[in-house]
Amino acid sequence: MAINSITSRKRTAALLVGTFLAGAVGATFFDGSAVLPAQAQNLSNQVPAEAHMSVPSFADIVDRVSPAVVSIQVKSRPQRQLSNFEGTPFERFFDDFAERFGQENGRNPNGDRGNRRNFATGQGSGFLISADGYVVTNGHVVDDAEEVTVILQDGTPLDAEVIGVDDKTDLALVKVTDSREFPFVSFATREARVGEWVMAVGNPFGLGGTVTAGIISARGREIGAGPYDDFLQIDAPINRGNSGGPTFNLSGNVVGVNTAIFSPSGGSVGIGFAIPASLAVDVVEDLKDDGTVTRGWLGVQIQPISEEIAESLGLDNVHGALVTQPQSASPADEAGVRTGDAIVAVDDEQVDGPRDLARTISTRAPGEKVTLKIWRDGKEIEVPVTLGALKADEPDRETRTSRTERVNPDATVTLGMTLAPAGDVGIDTDGLAVVEVDPDGPAAENGIRVGDVILQASGLDVRSAQDLKDGVDTASGEGRKNVLLKLQSGDNTRFVALPVTEPS
Repeated sequence: MAINSITSRKRTAALLVGTFLAGAVGATFFDGSAVLPAQAQNLSNQVPAEAHMSVPSFADIVDRVSPAVVSIQVKSRPQRQLSNFEGTPFERFFDDFAERFGQENGRNPNGDRGNRRNFATGQGSGFLISADGYVVTNGHVVDDAEEVTVILQDGTPLDAEVIGVDDKTDLALVKVTDSREFPFVSFATREARVGEWVMAVGNPFGLGGTVTAGIISARGREIGAGPYDDFLQIDAPINRGNSGGPTFNLSGNVVGVNTAIFSPSGGSVGIGFAIPASLAVDVVEDLKDDGTVTRGWLGVQIQPISEEIAESLGLDNVHGALVTQPQSASPADEAGVRTGDAIVAVDDEQVDGPRDLARTISTRAPGEKVTLKIWRDGKEIEVPVTLGALKADEPDRETRTSRTERVNPDATVTLGMTLAPAGDVGIDTDGLAVVEVDPDGPAAENGIRVGDVILQASGLDVRSAQDLKDGVDTASGEGRKNVLLKLQSGDNTRFVALPVTEPS
């Protein structure tokens, strides 16, 4: 039965195939209707007019903006080994700047060691933003450059000089020394939206004048490139050499500066990152003024607010940045900002997290007065602050926690960790030191490590196991599910919320 069914289906399929093939010369279907032979037709004329309107054409935009897009060639003396990001998720363009022309183990092409003029060379992209020859590119394209050449669309090479580089955003400004007038493009004044069509123009692999198109896939991407990460993610293919080039919207305005790609293989996989115009325009203006970028400085160490920390503070949501410690004599310190304050807004502009606070403050000028909205002791207060100036060498990352392996035999075990007075294990501070962590306990799950010191619990100073118990009781008595612990980690402080558990 099954064999007959299969045979029957095969015969039907064969009949249908024969029928469709026969249709080219005329055929009759099962119902007797006839199919006439196909007529020769110009298929290009069959596309409906509406289809042309539904797919954007970039040709007119390319014609208009391409003359302002340039290639950049640099020469520099290699002073240090450049990092190789090959195989890492966020691969920077031009990590191979150190490829040397005619140099191997310190020798020139002739094999002698007499010629010491060995240069690292590299190429990138950029775009003109003014008629007098200012060019925007990436900082890593022109870093340590001794010679910079800007190559126009028509192939004309022009000498240029680096006006300034901002390492924190990887943006740079270059000035062509030629006195002629140049075509230029402008930054977009409207924020780009996810889903908008964009077009990347640049110099991938040194080919020059290459155009690719796609959409904005996401906004606000943080890729660990710097303290002010706020990248546009685009799927327009970009590769090595597009670095520093522009991404345009359909109006021909620059919405982003191409900077990095996600690429395990080294080639484009459709995930690129561009510095948004809203950030680039302020940095470029500062670089144009005096070659440096001046940023506002608040002077606080901060951390994210988790759901557990928000609950322990009585906050209804998790937005904001938690102050772990105001820096001594900083604007925040002098204004009365305290450890444990949650900064939830700056001048009525909501703060989503630590990076958002850092970006917001960085856009303000030193000496500018701002009003911080702070959640403290279960209520919101306003604290006016006059910002200082951020130093160029201000550290961006916290130091790691030191470790101690000594365990006090009288240590207290609670909340998934073993604790002892800090002085008993050689740590010169008050509080309870973490000398052991249960890998399956709540402390380990929340990132507490050996060497951390508990300074406070529910805002109460902790010097003994009883102090910790009192802090837990306070949180429990207020109906909290978590107790907020203030920890010292190396030279920094931070907060961790742990589930309320009665210490033994």
